[in-house]
Amino acid sequence: MVRENKKLVEEVSGWLRVFDDGSVDRTWTGPPEVKFMVEPVAPHNEFIDGVATKDVIVDEPSGLRVRIYLPEQKPEGHEDTKLPIILHFHGGGFCISQADWYMYYHIYTKLARATNTIVVSVYQRLAPEHRLPAAIDDGYTALLWLRKLARGEQNEPWLLSYADFSRVFLIGDSSGGNIVHHVAARAGTVDLSPLRLAGGIPIHPGFVRAERSKSELEQPESPFLTLDMVDKFLGLAIPVGSTKDHPVTCPMGPGAPRLDGLKLPPFLLCIASKDLIIDTEMEYFEAMKKANKDVELLINKGMTHSFYLNKIAVDMDPETASETEVLITRINEFIKNH
Repeated sequence: MVRENKKLVEEVSGWLRVFDDGSVDRTWTGPPEVKFMVEPVAPHNEFIDGVATKDVIVDEPSGLRVRIYLPEQKPEGHEDTKLPIILHFHGGGFCISQADWYMYYHIYTKLARATNTIVVSVYQRLAPEHRLPAAIDDGYTALLWLRKLARGEQNEPWLLSYADFSRVFLIGDSSGGNIVHHVAARAGTVDLSPLRLAGGIPIHPGFVRAERSKSELEQPESPFLTLDMVDKFLGLAIPVGSTKDHPVTCPMGPGAPRLDGLKLPPFLLCIASKDLIIDTEMEYFEAMKKANKDVELLINKGMTHSFYLNKIAVDMDPETASETEVLITRINEFIKNH
């Protein structure tokens, strides 16, 4: 029997509503002109603008899926050239978004073309129905699925035909950047061969502390990150009874495993200079350097959190478009160098 008088217990501006019976409504209620960015894009086996896509189940018991982006190979290219893999974890504060949303489709088709890589994007489980570490578990399961393919234990024609399993990179937007760190840390404890984890690329990762940082207090809020989103999404996502000092959200804090004890691949940490959480992102960078980790830093000047996912800004604002190209170019260089 459906209850008609459900009580709203939590709301995150435009994105999500949680009710007292545990149900969650993720219908977009923000400005209608933005709605197209959170609409799903159907997969297409044919090449559109140089990229074909399809959805694949990688774990039958759980139903975990990924979306694969395959760039079209130019006739002058070498037929036997294998392509690096980018394993992608979407953002959304662990609570919203899907791998097939247009905001990811528009940038990851572009990235697949620009870097000539195969992007594999994970449909992660969402909180609060599935609190952390569920999304990290899903990211790690997807990586182990790639290892099964590399070992010939499973079959996926696109990847077996075109992928170079010795060059797998992890990439994540916002909270997906947290997943990059934690999946890479788990991967360092197992034998992935013949797969090789070649690098990690956290973009504007959601690294925070329970105590407000200076940038959280002083930087202007942006369409893709407000203090309300930071507090409420993470409150719904981290284990009950935890604070934002939890290792998932504060891997540089005292509650997390020591960074110098982790086996991590080279990292390219991407930051926006006007991000609300730049102070704690920089704290993570400094902690990685202190732990003697191989970590490069890209700071996009004048940009806010997840600016490159905002298709309207990328189309309308030359500075946002230019900085998006800077981001893609630097990611491409990092991949080519590893």
